[in-house]
Amino acid sequence: MEHQDRTRAAYDGVVELYASMFADRLETQPFARAMIGTFAELVRGTGNLRTADVGCGPGHLTAVLHDLGLDAFGLDLSPAMVEHARRACPALRFDEARMEALPVEDRALGGVLAHYSMIHTPPGELPALLAEQARVLAPGGLLLVSFFATDGPEPIRFDHKVTPAYSWPVDRFAELLAGAGLVPFARLVHDPASERGFLDAHLLARVD
Repeated sequence: MEHQDRTRAAYDGVVELYASMFADRLETQPFARAMIGTFAELVRGTGNLRTADVGCGPGHLTAVLHDLGLDAFGLDLSPAMVEHARRACPALRFDEARMEALPVEDRALGGVLAHYSMIHTPPGELPALLAEQARVLAPGGLLLVSFFATDGPEPIRFDHKVTPAYSWPVDRFAELLAGAGLVPFARLVHDPASERGFLDAHLLARVD
């Protein structure tokens, strides 16, 4: 788990800058905003409103999910991010946790949001991480995962501004979701015209 120690330390060191940059980021990201809205509507339709924002960072999207009618709570590897989120959103719950060992009982949640929070996971460790998300979802529960996408056949490691990350072929990522026991049923891929040259991808999957 050496990469997790590096990731935790890297995000601990940029909390205030990161929070200021992303506090209202959805206002300029209509595609992500639409997918999160769709995710929230579908989770509400399951009748199980309990939803984890995994890799919640400073808590801005946890608050968005709450405003969309979900019983949302945030989990993050970085204790400094968790502390910031608690100050920013005192009415919501935030806890320190690893995504591959969530402090949630089996089949308990209606939804899991993973908004660019899996991008630092090495490819060989991603299947186990996805299986953990499937474990905590109730039948019919939904996962929305967002990540950087590439047109190539293999994941690509790149120098993310905080700590190294990976972009993924969308079909490969969907196959990993299926292998973890999830059923991918919707995707949105678009070009954000970013300096990295990657696409933005959003995949919706459910547990049967």
